[in-house]
Amino acid sequence: MAIPSPNILVVEDDRETRTLIAKYLRNNSCNVTAVSDGREMSRAMADHRVDLIILDVMLPGEDGLSLCRKVRSEAQTPIIMLTARGEDVDRIVGLEMGADDYLPKPFNPRELLARINAVLRRQASAQAASSIEGASTLVFEGWRIDLRLRELRNPEGARVAVTSAEFDLLRTFCERPGRVLSRDSLLDLTQGRNTGSFERSIDVLVSRIRRKIEPNPADPTIIKTVRSGGYLFTPRTEVFATPQSN
Repeated sequence: MAIPSPNILVVEDDRETRTLIAKYLRNNSCNVTAVSDGREMSRAMADHRVDLIILDVMLPGEDGLSLCRKVRSEAQTPIIMLTARGEDVDRIVGLEMGADDYLPKPFNPRELLARINAVLRRQASAQAASSIEGASTLVFEGWRIDLRLRELRNPEGARVAVTSAEFDLLRTFCERPGRVLSRDSLLDLTQGRNTGSFERSIDVLVSRIRRKIEPNPADPTIIKTVRSGGYLFTPRTEVFATPQSN
């Protein structure tokens, strides 16, 4: 596991599926809270720390996409969406709402566990890397990325909500300014090849980041598209390190 006994919140209205997921994850060293709807989900998140959410799209009352959007407005907690529909358009909608990964039903519980581990591993690796390198903050055009808190702040100092996947991609751009990065290389640098990721997910993430940082997302100047190449991060990035204590 990426971290010891992660706290997993399963939000699934089908009792059989919910029980199957919870039992399998508990047998694989996870702490699991299993609930059936958005109301119970909110209570569970208020009661204890949640390291990752497994969220079904089709729920009674408020649906999974709406709940995903709500979580994203407040936190970076990783989210894996579950749905009976497996079309690319449904995956894209889930990513647009802020999901970190997507798994269509029916699925093998081993694949779900592998995706959980991959998402948690990426997050832990990003946090460890920032500590090892000693960098604490990246700054571009007044925007500040706090690598330790994994926060993005605008030029006015206000915190801007970003998903874990958005944060990792923006950081990757900031660390490689002035270089054309292909979608393949961005997948390798941010999401790996073990998670069922696909190139279109990079386009979705870039679109979401642009809506948050570009003066005019329809005519981007910070993250430019390079035809047949990928993307280019144009600003100069300043790196600030945490002073070493004596």
